[in-house]
Amino acid sequence: MAPGEHREQFEPLIGIFCRENDVGLSSFPHWLEVLLGEKFFYPCLIHESTKKNEKNIFCLDCCISICPHCLFPHRSHRLLQIRRYVYHDVVRVEDIEKLINCNFVQSYTTNSAKVVFLNQRPQSRPFRGSGNVCTICDRSLQDPYLFCSLACKVHHLMRTEGGLSKYLYDCKFLPLPEGAKGESCDLDEGQLTPDSVLESPGSLGTSSGSSASCGAVGCKTLACTATTEFVKKKRSSISAQRTPYRPTCLRVSEISISLNRRKSLPHRSPLY
Repeated sequence: MAPGEHREQFEPLIGIFCRENDVGLSSFPHWLEVLLGEKFFYPCLIHESTKKNEKNIFCLDCCISICPHCLFPHRSHRLLQIRRYVYHDVVRVEDIEKLINCNFVQSYTTNSAKVVFLNQRPQSRPFRGSGNVCTICDRSLQDPYLFCSLACKVHHLMRTEGGLSKYLYDCKFLPLPEGAKGESCDLDEGQLTPDSVLESPGSLGTSSGSSASCGAVGCKTLACTATTEFVKKKRSSISAQRTPYRPTCLRVSEISISLNRRKSLPHRSPLY
């Protein structure tokens, strides 16, 4: 993908806000512009005939997406692992928090990793309820979150504060998580996994492995255990009420006696 295509795809988020707030693109980091406009999980053209060649790693220093087989030239660069959650691109909060403030962005926990969406997700119909919604796209959220994705928060900051300088962090070193090199970076391969839970609204902290998310998983486990015990008790009570059917086996002697007991011949009255 040519560098010019990123700006065209990201025009609604960058160009419009810069014109509205009369600020230049210098207040918006180039790596963030490319990250939010890039398309991930497409086959790498360089390793087209190689397995696991999906572009699921973003190099912040080169501002390009690469596949696991392209890692060697970028081994000393800052690398961000891109994952998939319900068919959309996400990043681990533990990683993206080293680059930009993610407070008030709703997070999700899947496969023991807390993640946030990079971009908005399309909605079939707008939310019309009275609950909490995203400040930008009106997607339904849990309290007290304000944004459904990182792009929505960036949108809001560019429109209201004219820049992101106060929310960016100077990160000199960003390695890939252990076990990510040379492996597929899908969290759920496009499907919601059984241990995927919505992040608890009681915690605004975005550090990985928070007690709130652990509490949600724990409550789910307890609920499953209680349900299983209830079903077991119900089944045992039903089986106790039923009279068990057991086939009766006769002895050989009893069988022979029953066979010898035949009907006697009918007695007819004498003929006169």
